[in-house]
Amino acid sequence: AYGHAFVILAATRAVAAGRPAAMDLLTAALAVHEQRFWDEAEGLARESFDRAFSVTEDYRGANANMHTVEAYLAAADVTGDRRWLDRAVRILTRVIGWARDCGWRIPEHFDATWTMRPDYNQDQPAHPFRPYGATPGHALEWSRLALAAGNALVALGEVAPSWIQPAALALAERAVEDGWAVDGADGFVYTTDWNGKPVVRQRMHWVLGEALGAAVALHRATGDERWASRFRAWWEYAEQYLIDREHGSWHHELDPSNRPAVGGPDSTPTWIGKPDVYHALQAVLLPGLPLHPSFATALRIRGLRD
Repeated sequence: AYGHAFVILAATRAVAAGRPAAMDLLTAALAVHEQRFWDEAEGLARESFDRAFSVTEDYRGANANMHTVEAYLAAADVTGDRRWLDRAVRILTRVIGWARDCGWRIPEHFDATWTMRPDYNQDQPAHPFRPYGATPGHALEWSRLALAAGNALVALGEVAPSWIQPAALALAERAVEDGWAVDGADGFVYTTDWNGKPVVRQRMHWVLGEALGAAVALHRATGDERWASRFRAWWEYAEQYLIDREHGSWHHELDPSNRPAVGGPDSTPTWIGKPDVYHALQAVLLPGLPLHPSFATALRIRGLRD
């Protein structure tokens, strides 16, 4: 589901850009996601199948559902089909309900019946996709996506659910409290346990990117200058530690002392190289764009206006 969500997301970008055959790709990707991954009874996405789509693992995850929300919001923008927005809100409702019950730390791992597995991968705490514990970066990402979904509803002339803004605030505040500069150095830790104690202290570039996005979204939603101040402080951190002026792009991962994680007893990298830059790109784009519609559609509209 994680990979298929990104195919949907990529196809929406191509549709917004007017690329040939992009809508054909999007239609096919949405059909696969609906037929195979969407669980109508649960209002959530299933995790994975074998190549024949006949066997699924005894695992369900919040991470794949987070990117499904992102993809569905973008699909609603370019297709005008309301069901994708409604499904995104259904996913948000379930996940935020779990987070509320867990002190605003998002449970990431479940079995096939959607029973929480709080100890999942405790022996692999730095797993790149399914790490043990709570992930502050995901809380920040869910915060922004919740506000984006609310804005999408308002754009249709509806009233956003009353829980969206308080939940977005609570998720982000918990992520900042648990994750930012909690071990003697600036930066967001990768994961914490269920009491908020850091587990994996590496600093991932994508977490800082999502913090910037959440800060923009929350400042717009609340007018609270704390979020503008945090935005400025986090950009200063990115300028000092994450932007790679020698080789380009951003350093993907830093050790707990904010040095690029390249190996060694305290800096064994979770990732090798620079796997992606999309979080950083979105962090650069978001301050100049509305929360709704999604990035590519908003850029297209701005380009037509300009």
